[in-house]
Amino acid sequence: MGQMTNLYFTLLCLHLVSICWSQRSNPDSERLSCDRCDRRLSCNCSYGGFTSVPMVTDRALTLDLSFNKIAVVTDDDLKSHRQLKTLSLHSNKLAVIHPSAFDSLWSLEELDLSNNQLTALKQRWFIKLGALQNLNLLDNPYRFLGSPAPFQTLLRLRRLGFGGPALEELKTEDLDGVTQLEELTVHGNILSRYEPGTLADIWPLGRVTLSLRSAFLTNTALARAVLKDVSYPETPIILKDLHLIGNESVQPLTAAADRRIRQIGFKNVSLSDEATVSFLMVFNGMPLNSFWLDDITLTGEGRWAQAKWTDQKSIDEFFLQNIVVLDVWKFVSLLELGFLLHYPRKVSVINGRVFVMPCPTSRLLVNLQYLDLSDNLLTEMTLSESLCDGHGTLKDLRVLNISGNALKSLSTINRLVAGLSKLTHLDISRNAYSSMPPTCSWPSTLRYLNISRAKLETITPCLPTTLEVLDLSNNDLKSLNLYLPALRELYLSGNKIQSLPSGWLLPNLQILTIQSNTLNMFGRSDLQSYERLQNLQAGQNKFVCSCEFVAFLQSDIKGGDVQLTDGEESYVCDSPLYLQEEPVVHVHLSVADCHRVPFVSVCCGVALFVAILLWILLWRLHVWWYLKMTWAWLKAKRNLRRRQRCREREGLESLLSFDAFVSYSEQDARWVENFLVPELEEPRDNDEESVNHQPLTLCLHKRDFLPGHWIVDNIMSAMERSRRTVFILSENFVQSDWCRYELDFSHFWLFDGNAGGEAILILLEPLSKDDIPKRFCKLRKLMSSTTYLEWPQEEEKIGEFWRSLRKALRGEEEDY
Repeated sequence: MGQMTNLYFTLLCLHLVSICWSQRSNPDSERLSCDRCDRRLSCNCSYGGFTSVPMVTDRALTLDLSFNKIAVVTDDDLKSHRQLKTLSLHSNKLAVIHPSAFDSLWSLEELDLSNNQLTALKQRWFIKLGALQNLNLLDNPYRFLGSPAPFQTLLRLRRLGFGGPALEELKTEDLDGVTQLEELTVHGNILSRYEPGTLADIWPLGRVTLSLRSAFLTNTALARAVLKDVSYPETPIILKDLHLIGNESVQPLTAAADRRIRQIGFKNVSLSDEATVSFLMVFNGMPLNSFWLDDITLTGEGRWAQAKWTDQKSIDEFFLQNIVVLDVWKFVSLLELGFLLHYPRKVSVINGRVFVMPCPTSRLLVNLQYLDLSDNLLTEMTLSESLCDGHGTLKDLRVLNISGNALKSLSTINRLVAGLSKLTHLDISRNAYSSMPPTCSWPSTLRYLNISRAKLETITPCLPTTLEVLDLSNNDLKSLNLYLPALRELYLSGNKIQSLPSGWLLPNLQILTIQSNTLNMFGRSDLQSYERLQNLQAGQNKFVCSCEFVAFLQSDIKGGDVQLTDGEESYVCDSPLYLQEEPVVHVHLSVADCHRVPFVSVCCGVALFVAILLWILLWRLHVWWYLKMTWAWLKAKRNLRRRQRCREREGLESLLSFDAFVSYSEQDARWVENFLVPELEEPRDNDEESVNHQPLTLCLHKRDFLPGHWIVDNIMSAMERSRRTVFILSENFVQSDWCRYELDFSHFWLFDGNAGGEAILILLEPLSKDDIPKRFCKLRKLMSSTTYLEWPQEEEKIGEFWRSLRKALRGEEEDY
């Protein structure tokens, strides 16, 4: 029993090993596939729920695997992707990467491994990535960069991001091989050890973004060392995730000030009054010309007057976005900040919940050329206050952006900006205008106007003729019929326009964007009306894929002066129904679709010709006669069977009333009436053979057919009540339709086993089978199979003819 158990256990182990080996030898057997690739070979497999790298076409140039659940990248997962240029594994659960996982990615230029679970970085991963330019390793839990230096072989690297929630140490050899960067991002919020000079060898160095929260609070020497290594006059510095509370927290910035940097910004920072004053003192007299604040919380009351003695004349730009003032009611008037407002030429206050900028404050901005107050709470009344009701302020202003506010009146805005004599750019988009005044008075210098994302339904001559760029996208416009001679760029996407604007109204237009409208089609004549049009974006419309439009888009527009810059795939058919959602470039229309009238005309002509030819053929074959005869026969037979059923119900037998039914042509009636009837129906009293010559009863259509009845019914009834059917054959018989009916009915009757169907043929004149047309197949068959009587030309043979006929009618056998 124990041996059996051991044997069973051994077999089970072998089976499990074979399964594991089969899975190992065929790694693709359980891999899922992703087919979300566009025509540019960009494959977007993000948010796909993949737990391993899916199978994708090996021709892919871009592969996005972000926001999945991939934990491991094996050596086979990317083996066939030699053409891949961009790979993103952002926001997965990546913890293990095989040393040779990226070896085949010789063409890779961008790699994103951020926000994963990598606890260590390996130089081996990147050793074959000689073309890599962008590398993102942010927000992984590694504590240090590792040894040997992971980036040592990346000689073309230009953008680098590293660090995360666990980065503790940076040593001088960590960045070996990195000599110049366009952008450097370091997340070191808990960085505790930094060897001076670690980042100093990177030159030239473009934008630098640093997250050093802990260092700014508790280790200012470390923060100062880092800033010293990356600060150059032309290098913008952005500091993130800081709490600048007191004077001490600002001291690391002295390293940047000493290196005379010109651009500095803060993102996701809380800033006290004391820290603000300290900052202004640190940069006193320095050539700082650009100051950015994004996602800023002001914890103080704006009491910065202590720094009014500082020299901030070099500041040219203030950029403030997403500002929160904790105690807005205690925040002092900006009038106390006049020492800061006299000098800048560019001021941006975006999404700061600003509802008014007092006129006295506006008057302090004496050098202002650029003002951005977008995404705030301005109304017509508060804007009037901010612009001092359009009287004598902001005289040098060239660019004004008041988009995304609570403005509703274009006429009021026109009145307020009319006095800005140097204004060239005006952005009043994302407001709630519903109408446009008939006339307006704009600054003569205005060249750029943005009124997109409003509620405009019509356009009036209010628009200035000096415009070179006009954006009216995302309104409710149905047409644009306005003469704008200087316009070079026109944006009309997201409206309800059904046709391209007239080109003669826009003689200098070079760029036209009219996507997502109700445009059905356009053609060569539409584009020829534009004298200088170069770029056209008209995709995502409801195109009717007519032959002219498809031919124009597939061939005529290519190589012309106008280029479709939004890509051929955005031009999709909306109708006809069978082509819906089909890209126009893939549509193939038939000759019938493209030349419907000529095609239908030709088809009708051919059909008519075939019909005539078929009619002639059927006529020559006498098909019509056969059909007519068959229909008459079927109808008569149905009536006959109905009469037979009636007699059966009444208990009556079928009675034979005639010895023979005589079928003859009307032209042969004289012979029938003068010879046949007297001979067979009249008795011969003085004839010595009168005993053998009993009179017979004949059925003649002239005499015995019932008036008022259908003639075919009469024929059928006569045959039914007759023992025999006698056909008087002649040329006249052959030409008679009714004689042919009677002949065929007799033949049908014979096949049905009825007596009246037995035919007796009498030839009044010589008539051979070959003389009878082929369409009389039954007559030809009867003449071939049935003995017939010929009317003798010699008078001495007439008696014998009558004797033979009587015997035939009585059913006596005789050769005749």
